Amino acid sequence: MKLTLRGVVFSALFAAILVLFSFASISLPFTPVPITLQTLAVMLAGGLLGARYGFFSMALVVILTAVGFPLLHGNGGLGIVLGPTGGFIMIWPISAMLIGMILPRIRVKGVMGYIAAFLVIEIFGSLVLYLAGVPWLMYKVPSYTFEKAMIAACYPFLLGDAIKAVVAVLIIVPVRQVFSPERLTGSSSHSVVQRTDVRM
Repeated sequence: MKLTLRGVVFSALFAAILVLFSFASISLPFTPVPITLQTLAVMLAGGLLGARYGFFSMALVVILTAVGFPLLHGNGGLGIVLGPTGGFIMIWPISAMLIGMILPRIRVKGVMGYIAAFLVIEIFGSLVLYLAGVPWLMYKVPSYTFEKAMIAACYPFLLGDAIKAVVAVLIIVPVRQVFSPERLTGSSSHSVVQRTDVRM
């Protein structure tokens, strides 16, 4: 996979945004899963950097945290990535990649376009995380039944994630109108097509 210098720089920037957002954290007494702005950073990375660099930026945080850098809430190490909230953390790169793949296929024009963009970001930037996060929490805390895991890691966060998806859409759409992911990262996903129908 060929990476551009500009793409790496912006990937590092969005990785830093994720780290910064992790400090905006509210612990809840009934769950090991805190309320944070991390999901918003994942949404923005996928929506603004595209699939490749969105994945790369989030993977940077996951890998560096796993090897010991104190990047998430000021903590690091494999125990953080493989802890009770590890399902959410490990799926961040996939979530950003899916947003980056699917969002460009939507023509955001008018109210329906914004709604479609919101649904993509909400589904792949929020609901997909629960598909990994809830089962992982049940695995790490065997006393949790499915219902208890949903109460601890899903239900309390749905409204907040929907609000973050709205904020992400309102940021991503106008920025993409000026800076496409290819322009922002200095790359191109378009191949050169040779015209054969030119008349001399």
